[in-house]
Amino acid sequence: VKLVESGGGLVQAGGSLRLSCAASGLTLDDYAIGWFRQAPGKEREGISCISSSDSSAHYLDSVKGRFTISSDNAKNTVYLQMNSLKPEDTAVYYCAASTSDTCTSEGMDCWGKGTLVTVSS
Repeated sequence: VKLVESGGGLVQAGGSLRLSCAASGLTLDDYAIGWFRQAPGKEREGISCISSSDSSAHYLDSVKGRFTISSDNAKNTVYLQMNSLKPEDTAVYYCAASTSDTCTSEGMDCWGKGTLVTVSS
């Protein structure tokens, strides 16, 4: 099982980025997929997750209304559309997969290596 994130970069505050998480060795339908981030000097936090049981989406309060998670099963890829980015969104963003249909970091079975998002003010 392998997850590869892409789409990070440098963007000005108010801008947008779309992150991709390309999965191999697994079928998205069978996994919950979560997006997490870790800013310098801070704990990793879960920001969005899509359930495997009902494809429901969940969001951290601070990103609700700005970020959207989606999946393309044909491409075996999960996306995170990020709009109205703020400097405090600066972090390394990771995707992770869980067979237990959980959105907690402890419940994730595999992780990507991350992609850096930097939002300038």
